[in-house]
Amino acid sequence: MKILLVGGGGREHAIGEALVKAGAELYVVSRHRNPGLLRFAGEYGIAKETDVGKVLEFALNWGVDLAFIGPEAPLDAGVVDVLWEGGIPAIGPSKDAAKLETDKAFARAFMERNRIPGRKLFQVFDDPSRMRAWIDDFGGPVVVKPLGLTGGKGVKVVGYQLRDNGEAKAYAEELIERDGKVLVEERTDGVEFTFQVFSDGRKAVPMPLVQDYPHAYEGDEGPITGGMGSYSCAGHLLPFITRKDYERAFETLKATIRAMRKEGTPYRGILYGQFMLGKDGPVLIEYNARFGDPEAMNVLPLLRTPLTEIAEGMVDGNLKGAKFEEKATVVKYLAPKGYPVNPLRGTRLEVDEEAIVGEGARLYYASLDENFTILGSRALAVVGIADSLEEAERIASAGIKHVHGEVFYRRDVGTERSVEKRIRVIREFRRDFEPNPC
Repeated sequence: MKILLVGGGGREHAIGEALVKAGAELYVVSRHRNPGLLRFAGEYGIAKETDVGKVLEFALNWGVDLAFIGPEAPLDAGVVDVLWEGGIPAIGPSKDAAKLETDKAFARAFMERNRIPGRKLFQVFDDPSRMRAWIDDFGGPVVVKPLGLTGGKGVKVVGYQLRDNGEAKAYAEELIERDGKVLVEERTDGVEFTFQVFSDGRKAVPMPLVQDYPHAYEGDEGPITGGMGSYSCAGHLLPFITRKDYERAFETLKATIRAMRKEGTPYRGILYGQFMLGKDGPVLIEYNARFGDPEAMNVLPLLRTPLTEIAEGMVDGNLKGAKFEEKATVVKYLAPKGYPVNPLRGTRLEVDEEAIVGEGARLYYASLDENFTILGSRALAVVGIADSLEEAERIASAGIKHVHGEVFYRRDVGTERSVEKRIRVIREFRRDFEPNPC
């Protein structure tokens, strides 16, 4: 099968690897030549991933059988619609279905009218005085968000204590002035987790749960990034997630897929729910319309079912299932110094791939060109896979020692101490909670 992969980041490197492992002949279109994907690809086209006409042109010229869309921006640009219209089946939601991620106001209203479990109180404002009055009347901590895509990094998604709602109002007013509208919703405290599923428009097939580390610096400090690393457990749950929590979060995603089909916008592709486990159970923080990055690098190396088989099932509406190895994983991203606020660009990384593999680790390239020049975002990820989380973290840390350059990473990703910190948060409102082994 000839498959076109759109995108050139770490997530796409992991997707490409899984497709090639499943026997696909790979073709790639992205803004830069990813060093890892360059080795897999039969052809590699350079174009903006949002230039949907160019993507279709490459697909037709190469005669591909299927396209797999990695990032969210081309989904928002309607690349899936254009490919299907051009006779190329595509993995990813249509432009309208992708609004679950690309339009936060749409997503919240969709959840409300369909009574999707895990929803939050919210309001969308275009008038600063109404926004201020609502926050005052609400009388509790709020979160302020822009409505559209933000790339997951450098985002001022603000959660405020009640005493700081004046700052929340000021930020909301800034967004109204900039974007015309703003989303204000109740704040939910707890621990975040990622739940990803494959969907053929009717069925949801789950992947192992993952926990991301979005803050730039150790101890969960600093600005929000696209994700500095993540971990998953051998049992496919997380230490702080009960089976009941899992089923409730899964029902949110299944109900979402049912409701999208009922509304005439069937959802095909990967649906990713970012959840907060709070005192009342899992609450949906936001939807994403594609694999997470880094979370794709946790789940795809464990996939035992060929990704080509899953891809065909998603586009044909006949998705059977997906099996994963029962292993723990730890992903550690290396980012350029200054990331995400003022990232360094243009310097080269020295990467001893043989030594990294010799440590038992895997390597995924991201914002790095074929000359190993840093392009300004997360550069590469090192992944440890083992029977235990402790061993997976050790492998990832050992592999990182063989990368040298103007980069930094979070040493605490996947460590016992950082996981215990999250368990303590849950124990504040579940006194008798017993964590799962990882």
